Amino acid sequence: MDVLGVDACGKQGWVGITLTDGAYAGSLVDLRLERLVERAGEVAAVAVDMPLGLVEEGWRAADLAARALLGARRNSLFLAAPRAAWQEQHHTAAADRCQELTGNRLTQQAWALKPKLLEARACWLRDERLHEVHPELSFRALAGGVPLSSTKKTWGGQNLRRALLSAAGLVLPDELGEADRVPADDVLDAAAAAWSAHRIALGTARRLPETPERDAEGPRAVEIRY
Repeated sequence: MDVLGVDACGKQGWVGITLTDGAYAGSLVDLRLERLVERAGEVAAVAVDMPLGLVEEGWRAADLAARALLGARRNSLFLAAPRAAWQEQHHTAAADRCQELTGNRLTQQAWALKPKLLEARACWLRDERLHEVHPELSFRALAGGVPLSSTKKTWGGQNLRRALLSAAGLVLPDELGEADRVPADDVLDAAAAAWSAHRIALGTARRLPETPERDAEGPRAVEIRY
């Protein structure tokens, strides 16, 4: 069984890690998410580290539940604004709309993700194989339910995450091919997403919240899997 885990990687677009029966099978890098998924072939599940489902007002219950679990790592997950905020053309208008719908303004950092968020959301609305994940939730699960204290930007944090993946049977080789040119933290996040994609395909993945909200534009659940 093949699955794909995906993380955004700046100007390079998207990085994907493919697994076969839970073991590393290869890497992909592409400017467009849809093309990366196509290149992965007939995978059973695609896990993407990006907000996909959006609500009409208020903060997503999935984000609030995830932050509660992540403890010291809670700031690694930004709160996804309601759908109307992402329809605005400029940050100030989006921040005003977010304030109206949630009581808080949309940050510039979150707004910078708009192009990739909308790109991933469009793919998600078309392809039921796509699921939203968050790598720090995956690493928390790999660590026995304990949030990691070190960040993925540090040497120790990266080594710890690679070791957790290896212990679960996902051994990242020293040479990755296409992903060799991608920052190490993005590779680790894509690998964690792939680990969650394998659990999703097996039917063993957890979900947040337990009773999900519904997307503002369709029947799909607004949830984070891990």
